Amino acid sequence: MNAEASLPRLETDEASLSARAAWLYFSAGMTQGQIAKRLGVANTKAHRLIARASREGLIRVFVDAEVASCIQLEDELAGRFGLGFCQVAPDLAETGLPLKALGLAGATFLKNEVERGEHALIGIGHGRTLAAAVNAMPQVASHKTRFVSVLGGFNRRFAANPYDVIHRLAERTGAEAYQIPLPLFANTAEDKAVLLSQPGVGEVFDLACSATLVVAGIGSVTEEASLLSNRMIGPEEMTLLRESGAVGELLGHYFDPRGMVVAESFSQRALAPGIEHLKASTVVAIAGGREKIEPVMALLRSGVLNGLVVDEMTADAIARETASD
Repeated sequence: MNAEASLPRLETDEASLSARAAWLYFSAGMTQGQIAKRLGVANTKAHRLIARASREGLIRVFVDAEVASCIQLEDELAGRFGLGFCQVAPDLAETGLPLKALGLAGATFLKNEVERGEHALIGIGHGRTLAAAVNAMPQVASHKTRFVSVLGGFNRRFAANPYDVIHRLAERTGAEAYQIPLPLFANTAEDKAVLLSQPGVGEVFDLACSATLVVAGIGSVTEEASLLSNRMIGPEEMTLLRESGAVGELLGHYFDPRGMVVAESFSQRALAPGIEHLKASTVVAIAGGREKIEPVMALLRSGVLNGLVVDEMTADAIARETASD
């Protein structure tokens, strides 16, 4: 009888990663090299994770269907939308936005990327899910990795965004971190040019546009949208965005249900990298919850995303809705 991995619900990121590695090795039949690539870790760490699972008695004779279904959803979404990376966080029965599940999964992704050190400059967005991910991160040495905000962090009144994570990320990693000291949207495209001409500001913005990995949240255009509640944009602008056909937002760019860019004149005012810069980098979104099903589908269809960290309920809903894509 072949050994298979039982995956009890574990609390720590490292233990959860070890359980996932064990499932991939004993049940999915992957090699250590394939597991390392799937989990975004070094080959040597993949070996240690599998050894830890065996040592701690995680190997049983059945597969926990909950985690197995997550891996199946990962494969399905990655194949359907051409993603290089997809991680589905198991359902934790949260009401509303699944911040705990997304926070733990997002923290694991960020930690692994910092440890791998493949990206010297990582661009970071802001929002509730990213804040949850950074808050869940353990201390991890950044070595040569630097971080930069990829959008302005102030609202129209120049008040700080409570979900701007760049400073907390610097505290967790000891890395150099740069912030764009501007609002997310300028009043006009001409005002944006003036803001970027200020000493030092243009240099940070150029850094943001050159990040090789960008990690961001996905926004909606509903009344619950965080950009609206945080006064990054006003109610009248949100109404115009909805009238343009927008359903999802990524770093100040808006997309309709087919994944086509809309409201481009509005996005030209955003203090964030343009679509051409995003397509030249690796973009990974952390997003989920019922409100985000349609926005996430729009971004998946856009072709802008290279990776996605999502919760199980949202992933399942997207897989069902896009089965005919």
